Amino acid sequence: MIKTVEWTNEGVRMIDQRVLPTEVTYLTLRSYEEVADAIKTMVVRGAPAIGVSAAFGLALGAKQAVGTDATDLEQDFDYMCQVMSETRPTAVNLFWAIERMRDAFRRARAETSSVETIKQRLVEEAQKIYDEDIKANRALGQFGGELLNDGATVLTHCNAGALATAGDYGTALGVIRGARDAGKRIAVIADETRPFLQGTRLTAWELAQDDIPVTIITDNMAGHVMKQGKVDAVVVGADRIAANGDTANKIGTYMVAVLAREHGIPFYVAAPISTIDLTLASGDEIPIEERNAREVTHIREQRFAPEGVAVQNPAFDVTPNKLVAAIITDKGIARAPYTESLRKMVKG
Repeated sequence: MIKTVEWTNEGVRMIDQRVLPTEVTYLTLRSYEEVADAIKTMVVRGAPAIGVSAAFGLALGAKQAVGTDATDLEQDFDYMCQVMSETRPTAVNLFWAIERMRDAFRRARAETSSVETIKQRLVEEAQKIYDEDIKANRALGQFGGELLNDGATVLTHCNAGALATAGDYGTALGVIRGARDAGKRIAVIADETRPFLQGTRLTAWELAQDDIPVTIITDNMAGHVMKQGKVDAVVVGADRIAANGDTANKIGTYMVAVLAREHGIPFYVAAPISTIDLTLASGDEIPIEERNAREVTHIREQRFAPEGVAVQNPAFDVTPNKLVAAIITDKGIARAPYTESLRKMVKG
């Protein structure tokens, strides 16, 4: 089991995804500020993993707070939540986890004035979020695995595996693992996923650990392999799903969805219920993070682009619901019309 992030007595421990696969390094983050910076700098990434990390970071910050009464602690905790909310704007799991922790604080505060009890309740809530994520991805994988045929080859974009969640199974790769655990033979084609190379560095590494056959292609090869009949299904993760089923995922996903429609290949989105944002009517309202130009102009320390050129680096794009064959969640499989099916899943 890959442990992406976990709570320890020393602090929040997480694998440094920036240096995979050439190095497997675990960091112990000893303050909520360090956790927030790890989210911002992509030590940890993937919507569910960001949510779990934020919860652990807030629990750690509260544990270390020096205020002697509940009022002081509440003021400190509100500030920590604000800092955490400013790390990455697109992944709704971040804000979902922050609100879960705020609710836990309010419930504890209503029951007791003991600062130590409130702090312990926050640690317990963060651990509950972690445990729920592991369980949700297992369930999601079982539901999604049923959609894949024995012998299928699946194309995926970015990394939506154990590294994008609390660990163990993952979302899009959870579907692949679910099919494998059901006895099906599954192979994967992994888009490299420029500019951060999550497919090349992370997805391929995960699948190699699991002995699941994987072939890396560059992003601009996707249409070619589809035209050759080498892809049976596309499965991707999500960072936010609007009420109508429009889906934000790593930049380049929309292009893959269009190609899949052109070639008659089902395009599936896999994400836990916590990734669905019913407050947004459509994908037009999803905030898209713009990241540092250096991620495009450099690969690690090596510059490849000429000095002074203009660069765009949106981290995500939005795939319209009409291109999505189904949305696989931990509560089952949603199909169009998504406005009805997603609301039923979230509310039910």
